[in-house]
Amino acid sequence: MRWPKDPKHRKPGLVYRIMRILARSVTMIWFREVDIVDNENIPTEGGIVYIAWHPSGLIDPMLMVTTLPGKLSIIAKDSLFKIPILGRIIRAAGALPIIRPTDVGPDNSELKKHNANQLSSVSQAVANGGQLIIFPEGTTHSESDIKSARTGAARIMQMALEQCNEEGLAPPTLIPIGLHYSDAHTFRERAAVIVERPMLLPELPDKDEDEEVRRQWVRDVTTDIESELKRASHASESWNNRRLVWRARSIVHAERSRVAKEKLTKPTYAQSVLGARRMRAGWEFLAKNEPQTTEEIENRARLHFKTLDKLGLHPLDIDVKPAKLTSRQYFKNLAMWIWSASWMLGIVTWGAVIGNIPPYYANRQLVNLAKRRGLDKEVVGTLKVYSSFVLFPLWWIIVSIGVVMLLLGSDSPVRELLASHWLLIYLTKIPLVLAGLVLLVCWPLSGRAHLVLHANATRTWRAIKRWKRWKDDGIDWDGLHLEQASIAQTLVTLGDGLVLPGDVEWKTPPTGTDDSEMVSYRLALPSND
Repeated sequence: MRWPKDPKHRKPGLVYRIMRILARSVTMIWFREVDIVDNENIPTEGGIVYIAWHPSGLIDPMLMVTTLPGKLSIIAKDSLFKIPILGRIIRAAGALPIIRPTDVGPDNSELKKHNANQLSSVSQAVANGGQLIIFPEGTTHSESDIKSARTGAARIMQMALEQCNEEGLAPPTLIPIGLHYSDAHTFRERAAVIVERPMLLPELPDKDEDEEVRRQWVRDVTTDIESELKRASHASESWNNRRLVWRARSIVHAERSRVAKEKLTKPTYAQSVLGARRMRAGWEFLAKNEPQTTEEIENRARLHFKTLDKLGLHPLDIDVKPAKLTSRQYFKNLAMWIWSASWMLGIVTWGAVIGNIPPYYANRQLVNLAKRRGLDKEVVGTLKVYSSFVLFPLWWIIVSIGVVMLLLGSDSPVRELLASHWLLIYLTKIPLVLAGLVLLVCWPLSGRAHLVLHANATRTWRAIKRWKRWKDDGIDWDGLHLEQASIAQTLVTLGDGLVLPGDVEWKTPPTGTDDSEMVSYRLALPSND
């Protein structure tokens, strides 16, 4: 993907840019697709406080740092800054220290005062045009819905706005971020970062206003923050409901392609996220206004998808099944698989294996140890990603030095063999440092090439297996196709009768209002009769 350019007035320092390069490298290895949508919602003036839900530990801030322009600061526990070396690194990377109220305790007035001073410093940074990432839930979690938001983000915005008013600075903006993962804990999955429109905040009370009035402002903004996070993250009561929405979106996409007589193509993950947003908004609106209709469709859909699960099928297997199976389809995918596998087993694999397999398995052992200790899934996923920051570069340095000394070292028998050949002798004249630097670059590049080939091999192998399943006469393919198409047609008909997010007539919900509350019935066009 194309990473967004940093605005001149928000250009980060050297250390931050280096760490962001590393983060982007890991991000592009971990995710096979990363999309950023609506980044034009980012204002050009004033500070920014980004808020997002927190489903995937340190993966969440890493993804935001890699996709959002400029230097982003993250609030971290004060104790981390007291650790030698680490404290300097995370401060240079943009982290800001804070003592959380839960760390202070009810009776420690001195620490409470220190916390207030730190909060004021953070607010001043935002007032001066800084960009801050806050996860209002206060903790990472694996739930499908949003946890109760804490007041920290609202308090920082209140103080930053007051400081801007006093100093005549451009006011800061509060922007929700939708973080979406196909599966953040699975290697080579997809992610999308949706930049929502800035929140409209209530009128700021005067600093000399009654304290209860000021606290009420914070509570009101916190309530709006919670609502905006629900909307941005497509919050649902359960993961089963989220899964149902996504499956419904996929069959609707296929049905619209059939109606338009277009070839069914796989949408980008960002397009899928936006499609799921439309589906969720329309479904929740109809559930309130036509509960009997939605209940009937939901029961049909759940029964159909349950049948597919029992057969080990995906809705896409039904939608892409050709009317007539030919051997040409099979051999085309087989040839592509053989081509990808051949290159993987060639020179590409040697670089990938030597440079990346040892740290990969070291990372895997570390993750298995974390699992045996009963750590949460989110913590394990975070550990898997962030330990790679250390393990992979460290191994690349070690193996580069080792290979250079093995091939070009003064006592190397390989060097003597190279020197005995009139052409290969020129290799022995390469400076050791230069050879090491070349190898240092080759390891990650070969790993990247191997991932691309592996993706092609995996995709074509799945196509081969799908073709073989299509040959299974024991499955009622026609019945499955008719039922899935019928459900999709019903959903399309219902959706076409509504004004949904993304439509020309759509009205953006006011701050604190869910998408479903702005859905409306589409007015019928007047008849020509």
